Amino acid sequence: MFIHIGDDHVIQSEDVVAIIDHQLISSSSIIEEMIFNQRKNRKVIESEEEAAKAIVLTHDYIYFSPLSVYTLKKRANMRTTLNKLEDFTETGESEL
Repeated sequence: MFIHIGDDHVIQSEDVVAIIDHQLISSSSIIEEMIFNQRKNRKVIESEEEAAKAIVLTHDYIYFSPLSVYTLKKRANMRTTLNKLEDFTETGESEL
């Protein structure tokens, strides 16, 4: 399944490693260093239009998202919700 993370970026939910609040960058030297190193490798995709609210870490890239962590979490959890829904296809209805 795919997740729209803002700024016309859509990623596969299986690729998401972590979703981090943008405000945590300044409080963690490890996150700062990771982003710095990935910028040198051109693996950071930042928004120029809106201020970032969340950082989405994937296997290959780091995305700065204008959407909140809460919104991204809800979008990522949609897959779980959809998997829990019962199948109401035509064959399922005729058996009732």
